[in-house]
Amino acid sequence: MIQFLLAAPHSGSGKTVMTCAMLALLKKRGLNPCTFKCGPDYIDPMFHRAVLGLPSHNLDLFFSDEDRVRRLYGRYAQGCGAAVVEGVMGYYDGLGGTTARASAWQLADTLRLPALLVLRPKGASLTLAAQVKGLQSFRSPSRLAGILLNDCSPMLARTLGPMLEAETGLPVLGSLPHLPEAAFESRHLGLYTAGEITDLKGRIDRCAAELEKALDWEKFCALCDGPAPAGAAVPEQGATVTIAVARDEAFCFTYEETLDALRAAGAELVFFSPLGDGSLPEGIGGLYLPGGYPELYARALSGNGAMLAAVRRAVAGGLPTVAECGGFLYLGRSLEGADGEVYPMAGVLPGQGQRREKLVRFGYASLRARADSLLLRAGEQIPVHEFHYWDSTANGCDFTATKPLTGRCWDCGFGSKSLYAAFPHLYFDELLSRRFVQAAKTYQEESAYETF
Repeated sequence: MIQFLLAAPHSGSGKTVMTCAMLALLKKRGLNPCTFKCGPDYIDPMFHRAVLGLPSHNLDLFFSDEDRVRRLYGRYAQGCGAAVVEGVMGYYDGLGGTTARASAWQLADTLRLPALLVLRPKGASLTLAAQVKGLQSFRSPSRLAGILLNDCSPMLARTLGPMLEAETGLPVLGSLPHLPEAAFESRHLGLYTAGEITDLKGRIDRCAAELEKALDWEKFCALCDGPAPAGAAVPEQGATVTIAVARDEAFCFTYEETLDALRAAGAELVFFSPLGDGSLPEGIGGLYLPGGYPELYARALSGNGAMLAAVRRAVAGGLPTVAECGGFLYLGRSLEGADGEVYPMAGVLPGQGQRREKLVRFGYASLRARADSLLLRAGEQIPVHEFHYWDSTANGCDFTATKPLTGRCWDCGFGSKSLYAAFPHLYFDELLSRRFVQAAKTYQEESAYETF
């Protein structure tokens, strides 16, 4: 089975473009590839999915211990002929930017994967070899196995390749030339989502065709072919309750592992659109409002008064609800849109969503419950992640978030026996899923009894 992790010395080297080109090429060659993303990123997996038509999965060593990450990798790689893992930031950049924990390197080492280094040789030549040598010696084993050049003309690749091989001992496996179609546009949370990129399939196909011309397939396979990981499917019990999950352009940040954990706990998931639907799905026992870009669609969300009213009634009536980041803003009184206008929202929570000039409370944290609530009991603590440019005038105080290295902490969130609503994103494990599903099941049973 072909398996490898794509890494880089720093962000902006073209990992996502190279990953998508690799996936398209492996798919073309009939290898039935699957794909993963290192870290908590929501957007890059959308690009992976656009290539393969299959979910991409996050592997995060802050959210999960090494054993769980290995299990997840083995489970989702089952039956595939290739597995591609896209790294995050610089190769060793991990928790807090000052440790290697949860870095691409730690993931490659945990999974025993060869790492292919994506180099963008702009403004450097021999110095690239010095950088690679530093990366090779910084941790042992480095897991670095090969080099791919990006945004590099064929002529320059022919010059740099032998030099890099001689200086570093790593084979240069191939290159991508400068391609205007490889420049994916960005916004405040990173790349535009895959659905917003014009002719994405055609652009990736052109990148894959260029990579195929330059890739040394035999060398590549010799480096990356190895035994398939052990994996076992998680048995799912029959669905016992229905949970509605918001999914559209405004609410698109969900971890596939969270959805699978809910299904394994007994939930049937039904997707709906707060933008386009007029009501919540019928007969539900729970509601999940994930993050996304509600600020870009604030006018349309506010204009869908029927949905806002349905959500307001349901949440106020005790429907077990999880609302993260964008979902949290949607439950507030109002939201400042990206256009600067302020729009009424569901009004379940007291806060007003407002734009800030920079990232707010960015990064990993540990979330501690101050009292019993839907997902957590008093004193329990879970890993979370935040990434947002919008804030609220009322963030709540039912949880305490703490940065893992600095110890900086702040109160946040609203929790009750039927609610989790806060900026921090959750990565559901078995315990959180079981509690959410059980609360939804109880609500559904009690609702059925009341209407009997």
